[in-house]
Amino acid sequence: MTERRLVIALDGPSGAGKSTAGRGLAERLGYTFIDTGAMYRALALKALRAGVATGDGEALASLLSRTAIALADAGRTVSLDGEDVSAAIRTREVSDAASRVAANGAVRRAMVERQQEMGRAGGVVMDGRDIGTAVFPGADVKFFVRADPARRAQRRHRELQAAGQAADLGAIEQDVRERDQRDTTRAESPLVRAADAVDVDTTDLRPDEVVERMLAIVRERSAVPAR
Repeated sequence: MTERRLVIALDGPSGAGKSTAGRGLAERLGYTFIDTGAMYRALALKALRAGVATGDGEALASLLSRTAIALADAGRTVSLDGEDVSAAIRTREVSDAASRVAANGAVRRAMVERQQEMGRAGGVVMDGRDIGTAVFPGADVKFFVRADPARRAQRRHRELQAAGQAADLGAIEQDVRERDQRDTTRAESPLVRAADAVDVDTTDLRPDEVVERMLAIVRERSAVPAR
């Protein structure tokens, strides 16, 4: 009998470690990792380049309909209309724009359709803000990954420094808190913990410890073997 491949949802605020944990979990399970945040970042980058206002939902949805976004290498490689924008979408400017773009209902509805198609066959670990509540409310296993805002800012600061980008820790923490406010209060698919999601606080955990905790829960609930 063919083993049923699961849909695993990871939700939570920016910088909580979802992508790192999601990639590690997907690798251990032999699943595909899908970073949905990268999709919003790619659209935000295109909007910035095209001069489309990040608050104009109709214009953004029209732009998205003419946009090809592809993810590869566990979400590390992001292609926008055939161009590798993996580094370009990780700037502070694009991060801020992505949060504003994602608040538009027309954009989210179109993105959700794309994401549902990507994960329909199962065998995916999908990372985002509304995976367990809007994209796959019936996901087999759901996690809500969070961490203290100050710690999340420190992690982002290190990432930017490692990439050779100028970074001010205080400004980054302010950005983190402002983004949390936007994400949790937007009208369309706000960031909330699904009632059946497992809470994972990564503040004082190493990435490998987060993966092991998640893996134990997936095994417990599904008896899926890990590699």
